[in-house]
Amino acid sequence: MRALDKRMITTALVVAAGFTPLAAPAASAAPPAATGTTAYANQVATKTHFDWTLLNRIRRANAYAESRPGFAGIVVRDRKTGAVWRNTHSDTLVWACSTPKLAMVVDLLLRNDAGTVSLTAEDRDLMHRMLNSSDDNAAHTLWTRYGGEREFAARFPSYGMTDMRFTDQHPHHWGWILTTADDLDRLINYVLTRLPVAHRDYIVNEMRSVDVNQQWGVWGAGAAARPGNKNGWSDDNDDGSWLMNSVGFVGPGERYTLAVMNNTQVVQNGYDVGLETTTEISRIMFDGYFR
Repeated sequence: MRALDKRMITTALVVAAGFTPLAAPAASAAPPAATGTTAYANQVATKTHFDWTLLNRIRRANAYAESRPGFAGIVVRDRKTGAVWRNTHSDTLVWACSTPKLAMVVDLLLRNDAGTVSLTAEDRDLMHRMLNSSDDNAAHTLWTRYGGEREFAARFPSYGMTDMRFTDQHPHHWGWILTTADDLDRLINYVLTRLPVAHRDYIVNEMRSVDVNQQWGVWGAGAAARPGNKNGWSDDNDDGSWLMNSVGFVGPGERYTLAVMNNTQVVQNGYDVGLETTTEISRIMFDGYFR
């Protein structure tokens, strides 16, 4: 898999003085009315910043990312103050791999609330397997059973994935969607701030207790940060390099969110290189930050 934009730009540090309210999705992509959720456009911008200790950690993590093979799109958000930091690759399109499984779970829960689907015990077990161990067979089953691209992808922008797109190269497949770290940032914040409490708590618990095959990426924040994440990884079938993506939360009350999309652009040992890069970014930012 190859990102559409492999430009290597010297990353500028940007500390937002808040964040710009996002445009509302098109009416055709609106979530089911019965969910009680609100559009991102209703978010109110705030003027704030990260504390200097965390900002210095973010700077060090960014310098580390720039020193590694390939590139990484990174977005960090403080949900308490509204401060956001993103690098210039945060809007670079990268293959999503397994990260859309999180959006699939969101969509299924909301459709079940709206009465447009009736989730079975088997469905809920498949959802658990998608979040816990990133089970591909579970994702294939639910994607096919509940409408595939026609149903799921029409609503993904409502959950924040406004950059995402399918391509003729890989049509109709949940894992071969091009997306961005900005998308993943908006998605995890939709989960944490817009879902009904029961659904939010369910997903948080699942992400916080993932299988060992997902204990990397945001997980690098360390046990004291009580991290939770949904990861996605694959070799790029265009050139054999590896894609190692991670999105999740850290800190008391899931205060901080982190989204990282990494394209190693190396073939030999690309999985290990990308796993180290993605995990170390989170470790530098958050390990030891919480006492």
